[in-house]
Amino acid sequence: MKKYILFDHDGVLVDTEFWYYRAGQRALADVGVSLDKEQYLRDMSQGSGTWTQARAAGIDEQTISGQREVRDAYYREYLRTEAIEIEGVVDTLAELSKYVRMAIVTTAKRADFELIHEKRQIRKFMDFVLVREDYELAKPHPEPYLTGLKRFGATREETLVVEDSSRGLGSAVAAGIDCVVVDNDFTRAQDFSQARYRINSLSELRDIILTIT
Repeated sequence: MKKYILFDHDGVLVDTEFWYYRAGQRALADVGVSLDKEQYLRDMSQGSGTWTQARAAGIDEQTISGQREVRDAYYREYLRTEAIEIEGVVDTLAELSKYVRMAIVTTAKRADFELIHEKRQIRKFMDFVLVREDYELAKPHPEPYLTGLKRFGATREETLVVEDSSRGLGSAVAAGIDCVVVDNDFTRAQDFSQARYRINSLSELRDIILTIT
């Protein structure tokens, strides 16, 4: 039985990935560039994203730097105003807390994370949270999840990662940790062949935790 779970955040615990895309789409539209969703998803799976298409359209780096701030402002607007809860997450975390210790390892920036969780209950189930400012190298590098192991004082064998992206899965695999991928419409087409488990919703985690060896 696993004793620890390291959760990804966006797309796993809160439904934010569409709104991050939408914020980037708006920021590029401001400078006359249309953000193609399918290309965006391919770029995201490779560790890049919005600005790849901006550069391909000839947008200079100074403009990109300015629009990055605009994108972040749009995103925070969505975080304040849109429904980003995923049904059943809080109940599932409450149930899992009977069996395991849990933490979040996210590429979200601290300011965004704090905004998301101002009035939500998810954080109370977590021993700690690692945001983008808490480690040097982002997923798919193993550092984020290795940092999580160190904080727990846990071994790879007694830990499980829960992800929704191939980039996050790659980070877990590189760290030597078993990974469960939870279905997400925004990342469904990515390569998850290295995942130990695929699940449709977080509620399926309890049975995995109780049966996995």
